[in-house]
Amino acid sequence: MLFAPLSRRSLFKTAALLAASTTLVRSDFAWAAGSSGRLVVAADSEPKNLNPAIVASNGVFYISSKIVEPLAEASFKGEDGLEPRLATEWKGSDDGLSATFKLREGVTWHDGKPFTSADVAFSALSVWKPLQNLGRLVFANLASVDTPDDHTAIFRFSKPTPFQLIRNALPVVTSVVPKHLYEGTDIATNPANTKPVGTGPFVFAEYKPGEYYRLTRNEKYWAKDAPQLNEIIYRILPDRAGAASALEAEEIQLAAFSAVPLSDLARLAKEPGIKVIADGYEALTYQLVVEINHRRKELADLKVRQAIAHAINKKLVIDTVFLGYATASTGPVPKNAPQFYTSNVETYDFDVEKANALLDEAGYKRGANGTRFSLKLLPAPYFNETKQFGAYLRQALAEIGIEAELVNNDSAAHQKAVYTDHAFDLAVAPPVFRGDPAISTTILVKSGTPAGVGFSNQGGYENKELDALMDKAAQTIDEKARTELYKDFQKKVAADLPLINVAEWGFITVARDSVKNVASNPRWAVSNWADTAVQE
Repeated sequence: MLFAPLSRRSLFKTAALLAASTTLVRSDFAWAAGSSGRLVVAADSEPKNLNPAIVASNGVFYISSKIVEPLAEASFKGEDGLEPRLATEWKGSDDGLSATFKLREGVTWHDGKPFTSADVAFSALSVWKPLQNLGRLVFANLASVDTPDDHTAIFRFSKPTPFQLIRNALPVVTSVVPKHLYEGTDIATNPANTKPVGTGPFVFAEYKPGEYYRLTRNEKYWAKDAPQLNEIIYRILPDRAGAASALEAEEIQLAAFSAVPLSDLARLAKEPGIKVIADGYEALTYQLVVEINHRRKELADLKVRQAIAHAINKKLVIDTVFLGYATASTGPVPKNAPQFYTSNVETYDFDVEKANALLDEAGYKRGANGTRFSLKLLPAPYFNETKQFGAYLRQALAEIGIEAELVNNDSAAHQKAVYTDHAFDLAVAPPVFRGDPAISTTILVKSGTPAGVGFSNQGGYENKELDALMDKAAQTIDEKARTELYKDFQKKVAADLPLINVAEWGFITVARDSVKNVASNPRWAVSNWADTAVQE
């Protein structure tokens, strides 16, 4: 697993250790930021399901990764870019039909029950494979899990499954849940999804809607001298300008995932006691994409999709929406994934004249009012950048005679409209590339994903040739051959445009300068923070 950093301004490239001791001035909090090992951080959303074994998304991981642990985590120094968590060793068979995991001994769940291989087998077969947005692809051919003893789990596959994929996916798709709390229940509605019980360094303590989540120290955590913090408070701050003000006022100590507006970074970097860090997101490359509902007659026409691609000025988007903190995309695999990336794909330069000509050729002439047809455009509400790009795209479409109705929803309504009800024509999405095309990338274009699965192909796109290629890659054991298949995958996606890739970017963390061990791994914001500390 390789992590090649995206280009970012050198001012913010730092491996600094962060955050500060401070008093939280908001009157309805009974604690002080920084006191007694307390870390107060900004959270810009409130995920209703906190079970990462079902919802493998960064909004969930940001909180739950401190509570619920995977088999392995991403690492800058570990072999294959991994370090152990609940598994201490892993090995795949030569034929791709099995993978063996040696599990950590002496681990207990937060309710005191012992962690065993039975929990891993249950999680894999009953949660990851049938329910998880990403696991249903990674473990599509998982047939059974043998548990010869309490600390060994042997995954058996019905078809060859590349261990390269399994290995790359471990941090993202293998959050283990307690069998004794989930077995025999409706897993999707189990109360532990909102009050998770895990093996991690922190215990879920409290949630007050609209205000905060509170996690407390796991006194019986398996790692020696960890965690360093006694408490983590996620203060709900959906307004990014509010996160910047809270940092300056010393009401919070850390804001991850670019919770502070990009326009404030240069100023904040000069403030005493505040650090701006671009590291810690190397395994979390975000991709700005235009999702397309192919059920719409006009959008099922390749020439229309090509016209929309030509209408987008990527350089302008990078310079104005991202203020230079992004790179133009060429396709579904980002440039900072050198193992898989190829630039040998069809590209669509910004060319309004060509876009108009394509629409004319497709038979969509301008009416008397200059409009060819109208669309419903839904920008994802998770980031300022997706919302700002939505506003830009509306203007860009108007230049080629397409009227776009901009529909701004909150997170829950947006996900329901796009991924369940399909009540959209175009949507702006920020999917994450997690080191392997089979993890959260192929799902964006593969047909047959049931309605309701978030961050997947819900646009009705179907390409049997592309599906067959993805299926073949999913069973190709030879790493070189598998890599070549994914380069072919990129070419086909760029040519047929099931969606339009616009830009790719990493995030920024801003923190008080007395928080230690920030950005210590390539998924730091969504890792367990066991080594994070606050200097009194």
